[in-house]
Amino acid sequence: MESSAGRSKLTVEGNNHFGIKCHDWDGDKIYHDDDEKNECFRKYKHAQDSYEDHSKFLVSRPRYQSLFRLETSDYVGWAYGLKAAGYATDPGYAQKLISIIERYNLHQYDATHKGLFSSNEEECQKDKQHQPVSQRFHEIYKSNYIKMVVATDTDSYASIAAEFKLSEKNLRKYNDVGEDAQLQKGNIVYLSKKKKRASLANTIHVVQPGETLYGISQVYGIQLISLYKLNNLAFTEGARIGQIIKLR
Repeated sequence: MESSAGRSKLTVEGNNHFGIKCHDWDGDKIYHDDDEKNECFRKYKHAQDSYEDHSKFLVSRPRYQSLFRLETSDYVGWAYGLKAAGYATDPGYAQKLISIIERYNLHQYDATHKGLFSSNEEECQKDKQHQPVSQRFHEIYKSNYIKMVVATDTDSYASIAAEFKLSEKNLRKYNDVGEDAQLQKGNIVYLSKKKKRASLANTIHVVQPGETLYGISQVYGIQLISLYKLNNLAFTEGARIGQIIKLR
């Protein structure tokens, strides 16, 4: 995603596949407009160097350490964990990353290399089995300053409501879903009422293939009815690819 499928300037001219900025880097550099104009990014001789440095970057930063307690195949947890740790400024980073992984079935490669990490995962599972039930909570993240969790393939609105001592009725209301809606793995579940507008940093969203107004409202933590009103849309209308959606 950071490399625009290997076609970005940073990738083509600098072999930088992850958009890592210079920070304390003393190697070759390349300059590119990002959050600010003419920012400094790391430049590598080979693509492999970029991948190795990216791994070292994550391992050496304390803010990412909690991610290494996740299973190596938990790409949903990693995506939201990276966003929560400040890896990306895009509020929709986690959802976009998950979408790409699932669209191209990239998680199949986790199974291919599972043997490399199986011993660590087995230890993690043993630790989990010996934890008191009261400690087996979902990781809590924030979107638009609202607490949320990411659903697993065994979750339901009832189970998450019970875990956080909420009523299922209120939890469904917070997430703009009816009583018959079922959770899917990777769904965002807010633990309190969403806001009427996105944060100041997010003013518009350009609709991408496969996106819905409901999905957009969940990514940015906006009440669905507010999103319709902000854009003067009838409740029967759906999102169109390329459509500019106002977020505040």
